[in-house]
Amino acid sequence: MKQKINNYPLLFILLMILSGTMMQCSSTKSSTNMGEGVVEKMLNDHSFIFIAERMTPLRGRSYTLTSTYDVRVNNDSLVSYLPYFGRAYSAPMDPTKVGTQFTSTNFTYHIAVVKNNQWRISLVPKDVSSIQELVFTIFDNGSTSLNITSTSRDQISYSVYLKKIE
Repeated sequence: MKQKINNYPLLFILLMILSGTMMQCSSTKSSTNMGEGVVEKMLNDHSFIFIAERMTPLRGRSYTLTSTYDVRVNNDSLVSYLPYFGRAYSAPMDPTKVGTQFTSTNFTYHIAVVKNNQWRISLVPKDVSSIQELVFTIFDNGSTSLNITSTSRDQISYSVYLKKIE
């Protein structure tokens, strides 16, 4: 006598995994279009926030960030509050400064148009000795990549999106 196999529990599990993946993909904020000229105006005004969604160390796998981490540029100040995973060549003296956390008021801001509706911003803080350069590649829909080069750590990349300072 043949026994009938019930596949409903397996089907239910697959359906739950698929719906969870679809919800995660639809909840990303980096794909929102900011409108014609809005990104360029924010970049020229030197007033914006980059919200980090994902980080990729030089060695190892990438991590999705579940808390809010950001880099703020507001005319004469640069404030970074980002986590760091990767190889560090020296430990920080202050145990609260384990990520890429700093405030700079003396930095260079260089913007270049790479292609139509794509910009590259290079920020070099002169009053923070541990950071060499922050390079943002920005698209007209607000999605951005950030590469940070440090003096005492491996390079790290972030997937971020651009937000207007309100």
